[in-house]
Amino acid sequence: MLFFTADTHFFDEKLAHNMSFAQRDYLSASEMNQDIISHWNRTVSAKDVVYLLGDVGMVNSNKNGFTKLMKVLRLLNGQIHIVKGNHDTRAFFKFLEKNNYLLANGKEKFILHDIGCIIKFNHYQFFLTHYPLLLGISKNSINLHGHVHNYSLNTTYNINVGVDTPESAYLDRKVAFGAPFSTEDILKILEAKKYDFQK
Repeated sequence: MLFFTADTHFFDEKLAHNMSFAQRDYLSASEMNQDIISHWNRTVSAKDVVYLLGDVGMVNSNKNGFTKLMKVLRLLNGQIHIVKGNHDTRAFFKFLEKNNYLLANGKEKFILHDIGCIIKFNHYQFFLTHYPLLLGISKNSINLHGHVHNYSLNTTYNINVGVDTPESAYLDRKVAFGAPFSTEDILKILEAKKYDFQK
């Protein structure tokens, strides 16, 4: 199965207790990290693929900081495609490339994308980026993104998949903080958002 998320911001003490720009009410980043890990692993199996659309974590840009962040990423189930966000450094990507490893299925744990990637399912073409894209009116092109945290774009073809997204309200269930969205979730959000915009 495929899953999508963004803006985990592991170790980000400033964002751990932020109820305006983000929807996070934690006493510490450590507590926040644990919730994300727990909810991610309840949702994603070892055989699944997750697209993490940027802003993985906030650590010192050195070997110690990158090692600390990689230890958390190794705890997360599935193969992880990471799209570079504004808080993800080139040095961090190089560190992941150097320390990548194979999963039980023989595939690499981390697949890295500097700008984004495109995938297709259910007759839609999905542009996966950190920053929202302005695609214009396009019947079958959808942008899955992060970056804007507790905000959403006023269009039906942009879906914020970040852990703080308000667009999870389009689903008929409560999404645990940090749990990635499935392809089924994305399609439900898309249809509900389209219906909402027709009102």
